[in-house]
Amino acid sequence: MEVKKKANGTFMFILMIILSAIFLFPIFIVFMNSFKTKFSIMGSPFKFPTSETFAGFENYISGIKSAGIGGAFIRSLFITVFSVLIIALLCSMTAWYLVRVKNRFTKAIYSAFVFSMIVPFQMVMYTMTYVITKIRFNDPVGIIFVYLGFGAGLSVFMLSGFIKSVPLDLEEAAEIDGCSPVQIFFKVVLPIMKPTVITVTILNAMWIWNDYLLPYLILGTQNKTLPVAIQIAMQGAYGSVNWGGFMAMLVLAIIPIIIFYLFSQKYIIEGVIAGAVKG
Repeated sequence: MEVKKKANGTFMFILMIILSAIFLFPIFIVFMNSFKTKFSIMGSPFKFPTSETFAGFENYISGIKSAGIGGAFIRSLFITVFSVLIIALLCSMTAWYLVRVKNRFTKAIYSAFVFSMIVPFQMVMYTMTYVITKIRFNDPVGIIFVYLGFGAGLSVFMLSGFIKSVPLDLEEAAEIDGCSPVQIFFKVVLPIMKPTVITVTILNAMWIWNDYLLPYLILGTQNKTLPVAIQIAMQGAYGSVNWGGFMAMLVLAIIPIIIFYLFSQKYIIEGVIAGAVKG
C-alpha cells in the first residue's frame, strides 16, 4: 500500500512537471525571441540567439519608444485597480444580501448573475458597444462600470458560495450588540470573506489587465490600454510586424501580472476551495 501511494505521488509529480513545462514553453519562447533580430525571429523562432541574431535590449528600447507604453501602462493600471476595487466591494455586498435575504426577487437576481456567466461576450459585444457609446461610457472611467457588469457574474457566484458557510449566529450577535446592517457587513462579514474576496480580486485583475477586445471596442485607439497600444505600435505598413519589439513589449506587459500572481497564488487556492466547494 505504501509503495503504491509513493508511486502515485511520483507519477503526479512528473505529470505536474510536464504540464508546467507545456504552459511555460510559450512564455519562454516569447522571452527568448525578445532578444533576437526581427528577421531571425521569422526565420528560426525556436533557436537560441547567436552572436549574429542577438539584438540585446534594442527591441525593448525601440518598443517603448514606438508603443507609447508609459501612458498606456498608467491607463491600464488605473482601469485595472479601480475596476477590481469596485467589483470586490459591490459584488461582496450584493452576494451577502442575496444569500441572507431569501425571496423571489433575490432568487431571480441570483439566477441572472449565474446566467450571465454562460452568455458568450461575442453575442453582446456589438449591441453593448453601441449602447455604451450612446450613454458616453466610452472613456477610462466609464469602462470601469462595464467591467463591473461583466465581472459581477462569477464574482457574486463565488462570494455567495462562501457566505453560505458563514454562521448566521455571528451576524445575529452583532445585531444584538447594536450594529447596523452596514456595520455588520464591514466589521463581521467582510473580514471573514477575506480569502474569497482576495481570490475574486486576483482573478479579475489578471483578466482586466490582459484584456484586449473590450478596451479596443470601447476606448478605441485614442485611450489605448497596454495590450491595444502594443498591437497597434508593432503593426507596420502592408501587414508587416515588428516581431522583436512585439515580443519585448509582451514580456514587459506580463511581468507585473506574473509578480502579482506569484505573491497572491495561495489566496486563489484558499478562496476557490472556500467559495466553490463549500457553496
